[in-house]
Amino acid sequence: MTVVKDIIALMEDIAPQHLAEDWDNSGLQCGDRNWAVKHVIVALDPSPSVIKTACEKNADLLITHHPLIFRPLKNLILDTPVGEIIDLSVRHRLAVFSAHTNLDSVHGGLNDLFAQKIGLKNLTFLSSENDNSLVKLVVYVPVDSYQNLLNAILETEAGVIGDYTCCTFRQKGIGTFKPGDSSKPFAGKANALEEATEFRIETRLQKNQIRGVLDHIRQYHPYETMAYDIYPLHPVESRHGIGRVGELESPTDLGLFSDQVKSAFGLTTLKVSGPLDMKVKKIAVCTGSGSGLMKQFFATDADVFISGDLKFHDAKDAQANYRGLIDVGHFASEALMIDLVADRLGAMIKEKGLDIRVEAFNEEEDPFQYL
Repeated sequence: MTVVKDIIALMEDIAPQHLAEDWDNSGLQCGDRNWAVKHVIVALDPSPSVIKTACEKNADLLITHHPLIFRPLKNLILDTPVGEIIDLSVRHRLAVFSAHTNLDSVHGGLNDLFAQKIGLKNLTFLSSENDNSLVKLVVYVPVDSYQNLLNAILETEAGVIGDYTCCTFRQKGIGTFKPGDSSKPFAGKANALEEATEFRIETRLQKNQIRGVLDHIRQYHPYETMAYDIYPLHPVESRHGIGRVGELESPTDLGLFSDQVKSAFGLTTLKVSGPLDMKVKKIAVCTGSGSGLMKQFFATDADVFISGDLKFHDAKDAQANYRGLIDVGHFASEALMIDLVADRLGAMIKEKGLDIRVEAFNEEEDPFQYL
């Protein structure tokens, strides 16, 4: 029987959780990891109407881009929109899961699809994944307990390097210790210098994962006081990041390029800043709300920045820097995720021979009307 946590494991391959921004709340929003799953629906938002439709369709898991819960709840009142959603979710055993900024950042994710849709080549990152948060965990364990501890480490989120998981290194050596008067040593006697053949196990993890990883592996470590070290790591070359910068096949006018963008996304209107006859070749993009990435845009040599939710002062700053802006709207820039996730998850499920239906829910509409 396939359960929610099994699908979450597949989603980890599509959009690794560690790529989510610190302020984000990607992951399981509501439900039980052990609920059975036969029908998955993929949508953009966990809105009341989407939740109701998923329940009517007897879905077991709803995967969305936007999280249901962004900030900690101070109360749970069932006649509020969030309360109604949680109530419906629990009563109908519908788990709700989100892949948000991790899906934006991941190599081959939403930003790559957005850039490809408008014909960009030679893609680089607008803002790279922040690897300043990486640390190395080193644990020392006696030889006889090595395998149990290694298995425990591999059950955690530690050990991710690029698209690879379960990455560790081990080395055998001799450790020394002298137990104190009040200690209860795994081996040796109080106040006597002892030697032990141990394995040194190394792995990488994010700073925000330290506590959870340590709490888990302590249960499998035989020493009264677990011997371990944590080292900060320098930033490394990343394969993931927010936004993309790429090039058009050939230079064109901003006005003509804007028409191409409208056609690519099936839009009738755009917000455009900059002279329509300005030549553009290099383009920066960011799905969702890109206003917070204006500094990163100006740090590139891109001619135009395409995103959603761009502001008046963003346009003024772009004018001052002789750059162009195109605002396609938040909805249009992110609705692509529905087919992206549904297709990839469906292919993975088919490859594993699981009897699970994945349905793309493409009936949502932009909440804004353009008159």
